[in-house]
Amino acid sequence: MKPQFDLSQAEGMPHFTIEGTMPSLNEYLAETGRHPKAGYKVKKEYVNTAIMYWRLSEYRDWVATKPVITHFCFYEPNLKRDSDNITSCAVKFIHDALRDIGVVKDDKREFIQNFTHDFYLDRVSPRIEVYIEEIEE
Repeated sequence: MKPQFDLSQAEGMPHFTIEGTMPSLNEYLAETGRHPKAGYKVKKEYVNTAIMYWRLSEYRDWVATKPVITHFCFYEPNLKRDSDNITSCAVKFIHDALRDIGVVKDDKREFIQNFTHDFYLDRVSPRIEVYIEEIEE
């Protein structure tokens, strides 16, 4: 399948990489079913993880001044998880992190107008690469 986002266009685009994977929607729902507050704890943990990796990036001081499109490149360790399961929580948690630290003003559609997601296999170094593209209003 042809990727939605052409990585050759990413040069100079603000981005960061989260090492490892985030929980699937099924894993998140299992936690919320175990205890109502467990889901909040999972969300908080992964939002904080995304914040940490943004702050470690060279773009840590960058702030969007226009609406954005976020581009997600998911490098999974195997092909077991469904793509919708991979993206469901990760996109939400990462967008919340970008909002919480002020990279974007809010995670409403006015500010994050769209997102793309592509999937790759990397058995050695699973990760999520996030690219932020400012667009004209």
